[in-house]
Amino acid sequence: MNTSKITVITGHVLFWLFNYWVIAMGSEFNWNGFTTNSGSFGYAYIYGLFFNAFLFYAQVFWLYPIVYRNKKKLKFYVLSIITIIIITIIETYFDYLLLGIYNVRSEQLLSANLNTNFIVHIIYTIAGFYYSLKFALITSKKANQKLLEESYKTELKYLKAQLNPHFLFNGINSVYHLIGKNNDLAKETLLQFSGLLRYQLYETNTHIPLENELDYVLKYIKIEETRRGSDIRLDYNIQTNSHQLKIAPLLLIPFIENSFKHCSNYLDSNFNTIKISIKEAGGEIHLNVTNSYDKSANEDLVGGIGLFNVKKRLALLYPDTHELKIFKEENNHIVDLSIHLSNSNHEAT
Repeated sequence: MNTSKITVITGHVLFWLFNYWVIAMGSEFNWNGFTTNSGSFGYAYIYGLFFNAFLFYAQVFWLYPIVYRNKKKLKFYVLSIITIIIITIIETYFDYLLLGIYNVRSEQLLSANLNTNFIVHIIYTIAGFYYSLKFALITSKKANQKLLEESYKTELKYLKAQLNPHFLFNGINSVYHLIGKNNDLAKETLLQFSGLLRYQLYETNTHIPLENELDYVLKYIKIEETRRGSDIRLDYNIQTNSHQLKIAPLLLIPFIENSFKHCSNYLDSNFNTIKISIKEAGGEIHLNVTNSYDKSANEDLVGGIGLFNVKKRLALLYPDTHELKIFKEENNHIVDLSIHLSNSNHEAT
């Protein structure tokens, strides 16, 4: 039995004990012929509380989960009413016997006990139903959350699998062309490339420090800058004011990768431009990526598996706290993304 179940059971036991202590022992309570002074009320409340608990847990363990949840609502209502009536008759009979022992038995008291027991039993039955309903909603919410987490992990694994192959090829190709031309730069690029692979494989947990993600992005940009060389005009600016914010990994890189992949390839490199701006302020990260594109070579830059994947991850992880715009403007393809990194993202999970 796990800790949460023990806690729930302990809470229920304490509730019924506290209930008895407050009503039967902590007050001078007289009820339908039973009195605290004579001691009869204390005895009556023992079995009365037992019957109340019986009706409560009949809802929790039987009527709600087995009957109501299986879409047998008419049967549920009939059984609930029959159970209330039977328990009311039984408790009233106990009252009749106990009142006889204390010589206060009368038809008027018996009728009053019957009516009062019936009302109290309805209340505890309804309480049991709503407790079961609330518990089911909480359980369903946890199950959905777990499903979302599993979905997130699957999406992340898919994204890694998608990024690694061609990124690996591009990185090796970049280092290969540098060897013999600029060995020092080749070594530095290889070291950066190794760090990027290590980050993708081992350091991408559910949420990671924002500065780690931005460092990864910067290294990626530098490798692409080395690979493309003078073929493009690259301008990038990365700013952050926080060392505590966390973000889901590999959310920004697909947009940046896409800009290099689909950037125009005109003979005049001055027309091949990529501008990348990443700024964080007030807990909000803002990414803007603009790249030139050749209309004849790139008819559709908005789609693609990578972008489709990252859109799904954004919707999953930041459903109400992100805004993504992807559009074309003259000969430029533009991505504008804002994510509010709330307090829930400050702790790793």
